[in-house]
Amino acid sequence: MSGRGKPATRGGGHLRIVAGRLRGSRIEVVDAAGLRPTGDRVRETLFNWLAPVVAGARCLDLYAGTGALAIEAWSRGAGECTFVERDRDLAKRLEGNLARLGVEPARVVTGDALAFLAGAATPFDVVFLDPPFAAGAWEQAASRLEAGGWLREGAWIYVESPAASTPGVPVSWREHRVGTAGNVRFALYRRAAPDPLS
Repeated sequence: MSGRGKPATRGGGHLRIVAGRLRGSRIEVVDAAGLRPTGDRVRETLFNWLAPVVAGARCLDLYAGTGALAIEAWSRGAGECTFVERDRDLAKRLEGNLARLGVEPARVVTGDALAFLAGAATPFDVVFLDPPFAAGAWEQAASRLEAGGWLREGAWIYVESPAASTPGVPVSWREHRVGTAGNVRFALYRRAAPDPLS
């Protein structure tokens, strides 16, 4: 995630945008409980996978934290980005970073991700799904994304989870690529068209 999961290294730090128009730009990582930014190597791998489809894409960073995933997407040519973060302090810092880096159009929603998904949907091309590892929210969030109209046909969904477990996802999500880094599993799925006979 660009946000939370396993405990963060105490003392915060920085992460850098790997490529694109913001290449080398830094984002502060604060010392906050559960904050676990997706590392440079994983982001580089992910966006190599997404390279053919990221330009102009509408992106949703559902458990945003630092916002690094969608900011990286914007740096590489994505269009509108929406960030959902329930921690008010992190959301304010994210807004400040987006303004400083010139990321627009962008929208930060301060609130719970599952509550956000219960609202009126607008479909996205790329979704980053990396909830706090301790919360175990993958299946519920994935179900709401699929059933609630949040995904375009052919949408891409990135899922980050503990390496020891594979979250259940809707049957229409087809695994495209998967990798591991330390104790993290990261996978990219593509949403298939619904079966007209089902």
